[in-house]
Amino acid sequence: MDVLQNQTGNIKNLDVPEIMSLFDDPWTDPADRDALGLGFVPPPTFAAIAADGLALRTRFGRGGAAVGIARAEGLARRHPLQAAEMRVIAGWFARHSKIQRAAGSADPHRPSAGWITWQLWGGDAGRARVESERKHWAGILQSR
Repeated sequence: MDVLQNQTGNIKNLDVPEIMSLFDDPWTDPADRDALGLGFVPPPTFAAIAADGLALRTRFGRGGAAVGIARAEGLARRHPLQAAEMRVIAGWFARHSKIQRAAGSADPHRPSAGWITWQLWGGDAGRARVESERKHWAGILQSR
């Protein structure tokens, strides 16, 4: 963690996404992202599904633990992900694939808590994206 002075003059520990949010558009140069190990920016569809999951959770009052809610908030904001975070997301989808196949879970009038949680993590688009990037993020992890 870097220590920076925020706009109010207080000293605050900030993580990399918070630090990068202080700049106008730090993600235009892929070399900058890769230097920080943040080469994985959630695409708009991935982010939109996570945002929908947050809306479903608010509307129905169920689905997702604290870590899933935090993950959805980051995905919805399109915060860049590190390779290790991609591995965590891939593992989550692998462990919870039964949620996707549960009968009636995606009923728009009464979605299951599991379905809402699936959406919080990016849904089918999120799973597809993580898997399509597997070769890249796994390579980064192996080189460390």
